[in-house]
Amino acid sequence: MDYALLVNVIQVFQYVIYGTASFFFLYGVLLLAEGFYTTSAIKALFGEFRTTMCGKCVSATFIFLTYALGVTWMGVFAISALPVYIYYTMWSACQLVKNVPDTGISFDDICVDARQYGILPWNASPGKICGLTLAAACNTSELESTYHLFIATFVGAAATVIALLTYMMSSTYNFAVLKFLSRDDCCTKF
Repeated sequence: MDYALLVNVIQVFQYVIYGTASFFFLYGVLLLAEGFYTTSAIKALFGEFRTTMCGKCVSATFIFLTYALGVTWMGVFAISALPVYIYYTMWSACQLVKNVPDTGISFDDICVDARQYGILPWNASPGKICGLTLAAACNTSELESTYHLFIATFVGAAATVIALLTYMMSSTYNFAVLKFLSRDDCCTKF
């Protein structure tokens, strides 16, 4: 195959995405459980309030982990825009291929070069798809479904960033309330 390297890169990305999605599902379950346990601090308003050092440590650990994952996931969000852009340019070239008689452009002048995006090395041969090869690639059902999957990944990464930031803000507030209410002189400050 001429494009074996590109196929291998896409397969590696698929497995990385599967592993990352599994990790974030489990981490989300952990955050949900931790959120249920820390919201019991509201009982402080109604009595029965006890805080332990272990509870504060767990909350602080999850806040720190969520902050680190939030910063990392912002990078993933930014990187996930690249495949959307690549497939958008490929889709635009496919639209040109479909309308060649209307535009007056030569059929062999319409090309997509995967090397310019850094996916393939510059010495990869062939790194450029033109003419009939591009038309054949455009007519596959995988191109359109892959484009939609990359858009879904981009939107999912954005939603994950928003969810991590929301959790971080609410758990930081909850941690501050726990710390304030665990002090002996908290009621004399007002």
